[in-house]
Amino acid sequence: MAAFLYRIGRWAFRRRRLVGGLWLGAVVLAIAAAALAPAAEDEDLSMPGTESQKAFDLLDQRFPQDNAQGAEARLVFQAPDGQRVTAQRNKAAVDDALGSLDNGEQVASASDPYETGAVSEDGTIAYSTITYTADAVDLTAQTKTALENAASRARDAGLTVEIGGSALDAEEAMGGTTELVGVVVAAVVLVLALGSLVAAGLSLLTAFVGVAVAFGLVSALAAPLGLTSTVAILTLMLGLAVGIDYALFITSRFRDERARGSDPEEAAGRAVGTAGSAVVFAGATVFIALVGLGVVGIPELTKMGLGGAGAVALAVLVALTLVPALFGFFGRRVLSRAVRRTRPGGTGQAAAAGRPGLGTRWARFVLRRPVAVLMITGLGLGAVALPALSLELGLPGDESKSVETTQRRAYDLLSEGFGPGFNGPLTVVVDMSAAPDTRSTTDLVVRTVRAVDGIASVGEPVLSRTKDTAVLTAVPRSAPNSGETKDLVHTLRDTVSGVEADTGAEVLVTGTTAMNIDISEAMSDALVPYLTVVIGLAVLLLTVVFRSILVPVKAALGFLLSVGAAFGVLVAVFQWGWAADLIGIEQTGPVMSLMPILIIGIVFGLAMDYEVFLVSRMREAHVHGASPGEAIVSGFRHSGRVVAAAAIIMTSVFAGFIGMSNPTIQTMGVGLAAAVAFDAFVVRMAIAPAVLALLGRRAWWLPRILDRVLPNVDIEGEALTGHVPDQATELGTPVRQLPVGRD
Repeated sequence: MAAFLYRIGRWAFRRRRLVGGLWLGAVVLAIAAAALAPAAEDEDLSMPGTESQKAFDLLDQRFPQDNAQGAEARLVFQAPDGQRVTAQRNKAAVDDALGSLDNGEQVASASDPYETGAVSEDGTIAYSTITYTADAVDLTAQTKTALENAASRARDAGLTVEIGGSALDAEEAMGGTTELVGVVVAAVVLVLALGSLVAAGLSLLTAFVGVAVAFGLVSALAAPLGLTSTVAILTLMLGLAVGIDYALFITSRFRDERARGSDPEEAAGRAVGTAGSAVVFAGATVFIALVGLGVVGIPELTKMGLGGAGAVALAVLVALTLVPALFGFFGRRVLSRAVRRTRPGGTGQAAAAGRPGLGTRWARFVLRRPVAVLMITGLGLGAVALPALSLELGLPGDESKSVETTQRRAYDLLSEGFGPGFNGPLTVVVDMSAAPDTRSTTDLVVRTVRAVDGIASVGEPVLSRTKDTAVLTAVPRSAPNSGETKDLVHTLRDTVSGVEADTGAEVLVTGTTAMNIDISEAMSDALVPYLTVVIGLAVLLLTVVFRSILVPVKAALGFLLSVGAAFGVLVAVFQWGWAADLIGIEQTGPVMSLMPILIIGIVFGLAMDYEVFLVSRMREAHVHGASPGEAIVSGFRHSGRVVAAAAIIMTSVFAGFIGMSNPTIQTMGVGLAAAVAFDAFVVRMAIAPAVLALLGRRAWWLPRILDRVLPNVDIEGEALTGHVPDQATELGTPVRQLPVGRD
């Protein structure tokens, strides 16, 4: 692989105008496709195989006309203190507001709260449901303005009015300004690490190219494939992070090769052949872990995994082709100013006598005190991970939004007026196709559900046109994300099983709340198996790469520590509310149920990035005869600064998304930023060298049978050792090299 990538690097350097033109064309086409593509409606989460999903599918079959409606909005009215919404003046204000929506171009209906009984028992709060003929993303600006004007008319009359429902979901900003802070931090770190504005700009430029293509493709395919805005944001987040890092690794190696005296084209080839090999392996691990999310069985998680995997694949392609092409465009300006001043030609090792770098000093410190470093860092991460034992999974709704939003205030008003369970009703679907008496079966189900402890009210059943299916709504006494509601769903399902035995009907409990509970439980059940697969994959891949047993085991255990600590941070912030005010979290609750598996999948690959880039330099020194301690110091001397810069960049990019209004993205940003920081700075830079120091030469031991069976992956570019550059460097021409034996 190293020889093949070497030829790609030299070819891209030489054909830089062609490579640059192809990528520019790809960016233009992707942006054009995204601009011309229709907007996609965010879909509800589904979980094939669960009772909730089975019930939803049955409703689609038996009530097709009801499931064909568009967006929905709720106008929630609250009377002034000491008054009722049923008072003549307030009733007139409500009627006037709803009347302004009559004959709206996209309005299907607007319910009258006084006729439907949508007034609270104390008479202070009422709501109207407005249904539209189009989905939320297809509502026109005029339609949305009419809804806001209706609310304003009632406010002018003295009522408190808030708007909830799906009609405003498309109004939420998909991005904010905080992610720009992450990019600015990344730019500053690149300048400090590389000592060159051009080199820093090169890494950012190539990352933006990959992100533009990936984001454009996701946006263009959003409608036909049902890709949500969360998929697009994950693509943006991952594309930026790995794109900058991969370009940084190759740029750093290119500068090293130039400092050793290689001409620019040869340096580009060697940079891609060595650092590029590590980029391919690291990108492959991220890709596999993200694609593997599909085995969980949740379509939304599968789409997120595929979108992120596509962004990573594009980042790898950009790093292997566009980065060396830009080396040709920018020439000596990629080198640091200090090197350019030291040697007019920009080559040769700059005179740097004196104090060793920070990476070297840190490595020597760890070598002197490996036990103390291992104990402090291991116990510290363990302490941070302790809150993870209290991890609760759920799916956020309007209750998790900021109180600054009208959706959250509408949610609070409805809870105040109609009880905390009103915002999370349960839907009971009765399939009576095999029941002999549909009327008595329906009555029995209604009585059974009303008798369940924890049910506040049960609506009148609605029958399908063929009278073989009944639907009734049961409102819990507890809030949607509470433990009481979760227990209630299980109790209700157990209770109605008796009705099934007596009548032959099938009774299914569903609704958004029940579906969220089913998905959260499925995530909990899949967490350990998925983690086992990921850990097994990590050990296998690293065994092949490093030709060692103990190094991969150490890497996998360190990955577990960093992920556990990240989960601990999520629980402390989002469940317990620690430092929640600092990042704008106003409502604590369960952690987003998709997050643990998603974080495991993403962080696994990123952790392998740092393991490969840092430890491969150690193994390279060990293979060439360095002692275990010297090999560790060599790894930090060559890669410590670059890995630290890459980790800061990736952490900054992820942290930049914490300020967004979407709770899913906020959770993802906190979890990924914490996991990357723990894994890079604690596990890879403290625990890893301490363990390797204690193991000594045993760290690189591999049984002879495995040495014979395992493929020899040349990730350090040993195939390029002894290579004499010549003119036969076209892509596909064999590279002259010396024979390389097994380690």
